[in-house]
Amino acid sequence: MKTHRPSTSIRWGIIGCGDVTEVKSGPAYQHTEHFELSAVMRRDKHKAQDYAARHNIKNHYTQADSIIFNDDIDAIYIATPPDTHKFYGLQVATAGKPCCIEKPLAVNYQDSLSIYQAFEHTNTPLFVAYYRRSLPRFNKIKSLIDAGEVGEIRHIQWQLSRPPNSVDSSGQSQWRTDKNIAPGGYFDDLACHGLNLFAYLLGDFIQVEGMGFNQQGLYSAFDAVSACWSHSNNITGCGYWNFSCHHKQDKVDILGSSGTISFSVFEEASITLSTAQRQEDIFIANPNPIQLYHVLNMKEQLINRIKHPSDGKSALHTSWVMDKILGGIAP
Repeated sequence: MKTHRPSTSIRWGIIGCGDVTEVKSGPAYQHTEHFELSAVMRRDKHKAQDYAARHNIKNHYTQADSIIFNDDIDAIYIATPPDTHKFYGLQVATAGKPCCIEKPLAVNYQDSLSIYQAFEHTNTPLFVAYYRRSLPRFNKIKSLIDAGEVGEIRHIQWQLSRPPNSVDSSGQSQWRTDKNIAPGGYFDDLACHGLNLFAYLLGDFIQVEGMGFNQQGLYSAFDAVSACWSHSNNITGCGYWNFSCHHKQDKVDILGSSGTISFSVFEEASITLSTAQRQEDIFIANPNPIQLYHVLNMKEQLINRIKHPSDGKSALHTSWVMDKILGGIAP
């Protein structure tokens, strides 16, 4: 096992260079001082070569081992679909290299727990790409809550809905609608972002219940999920995620004893603060690339020892919440 050594120059390798790495994450590593994106891996040789050429990356491989156990690579970013996160994550933990894993941490709580425990056992830094915890817009919401701008928090609710897209209707296979990879379908891919954020804003979930259905029959995974839960201090919550509606909606309301905060998880929209004294719309643009602050915060932990807000423990809790909603964990 390789022991992680502190460094002021960290060479990263990416396993899986699909769409998310093109604009959301890959450029963030290249724009971060003291980080170098040194290698990428994709099973398709031509796609790996093309990605490396377009992004000016020195090395490309078709085997993950060529990156994980490469002495010229210091840290690993796993950007593959979630059904391979455990397989690659355990290898990276064995190699003793800092790792960032795309969300969700794994396909279920038990696999997430295995990953988390492996990194804990080797005392190796583990980050998960729940990057909203690092975005200024959501940290503004946290500051409003912490400052008591809407009084004591009573309830949070989220509706996320949209109609099926052309890929859904065509029956084309993809991981987001394959129940063997993502039992909750788009819920697994998208709702985890919001649920992880809610734990950041309001504290860990205490009780969670939910149910899922397949209303359209277009694919094997669920397309409709609903849930209710509680946080500490008896804060209640509920959510509804439907990917067979005609109407597109993404709205969160945090209800306090003296006001409401409303916002969108995915849309770059204003935060609306409503109290008896005032109503204010607060717009804070996202960075470009959107994972920039998330990656910068990884540098702060690895080099300056300032703790990152999105680590393996918080991601594991999100996996527990997701499994409780979908019935993967017994009451």
